[in-house]
Amino acid sequence: MREFRFVFVAHLFSLLGLVVSELALTVLVYELTRSPLLSALTFALGFLPYLLGGTLLAGAADRYPPRRVLVVCDLVCAGCVALMVLPATPVAGLLVLRCAVAAVAPVFQGTRMATLADILGEGELFVLGRSLLRIVSQSALLAGFGAGGLLLTVLTPRGAIAVTACTFLASALLLRFGTARRPARAAAKREGVRGTWGVLKDRRIRALTLLFWVPPLFVVVPEALAAPYAAEVGASTAALGLLMCAMPVGTVLGELFAGSVLSAATRSRIVLPLLLAGFAPFLLYAPRPGLAVAALALFLSGVAGAYSLGLDAWFVEAVPEELRGRVMTLASAGMMTVQGIGMAGAGLAAEFAPVHVVVAATGVLATLCLVVLVLEVRATEGRDAADRHMTSG
Repeated sequence: MREFRFVFVAHLFSLLGLVVSELALTVLVYELTRSPLLSALTFALGFLPYLLGGTLLAGAADRYPPRRVLVVCDLVCAGCVALMVLPATPVAGLLVLRCAVAAVAPVFQGTRMATLADILGEGELFVLGRSLLRIVSQSALLAGFGAGGLLLTVLTPRGAIAVTACTFLASALLLRFGTARRPARAAAKREGVRGTWGVLKDRRIRALTLLFWVPPLFVVVPEALAAPYAAEVGASTAALGLLMCAMPVGTVLGELFAGSVLSAATRSRIVLPLLLAGFAPFLLYAPRPGLAVAALALFLSGVAGAYSLGLDAWFVEAVPEELRGRVMTLASAGMMTVQGIGMAGAGLAAEFAPVHVVVAATGVLATLCLVVLVLEVRATEGRDAADRHMTSG
């Protein structure tokens, strides 16, 4: 479909711009301050404002026409990174601008996901389109860091950031002229922060949203501790790179297989089993294996991420259309926020226990949490089925 092609290419431009700007800004802050703490904080600020922006701005996803929201978000990002390029911008200003880019990101992502349902419908095409964007995201993260590294060999950090301003502008133009204008989903509603969190009062929506939030909280632990683990087992930096790639590669292959081979009914049936099985490979860390076995564990955990296709279908079916942008913005914001929390928690735990013990224990804890969530999801399925039966009767 023509509209989806424009959304797809715009997504690629926007994501590459975000990844390259993160890398270049981290290098720039370190060059200006020679402070590892501030450099690390620059990267962490990509996660921290997500929940704040997703909470305060989520209503915009439904209150205004979606195309306008998407274009404005891209223009805000382009303007922020353009200000980063100015030599007169102090380090504090760079960090504030970094927060601004991160704050609008969940609104952009939630609005885009809701718009996909408008473009592709709520059925099979939406699930496959959403999966394709996720696959591109995983691939673009790897390519973006590689491209950023190459850019920094020929350009200054500010020069590389200037390039990302162009990618955000390109995304804005593609969305403005490549997608149809649609009315706001709930223009009359101005419920604010209370309305944003109020959507979680619905038991089904709350359970499904937690299924989006809980796995990322734990899945980042072995990646966050990859460098300490490589040092623990005496591996080289090249081997470390392979370890970091294992989970994204597994995720891409798992989604490709599920999207191209499995039927919609099968993808729905395997959501909960894959969620429960996805953290079992972490137990392979228990005997402190070599990097090959550790990479296999992360690869298998990534493959289990194919549960996302079925979960997307459940989510878009459960959320009323007039709340879709708000709920999906909140889901996106929460996913990024819990990843930051998971990384910080992993680092803290590794101060008191060996890395292999932390990862194996994470697998056990994640599975226990998901068992509780799976029971809740099954309970809401029973309630929904009963409600539908009463309505039809």
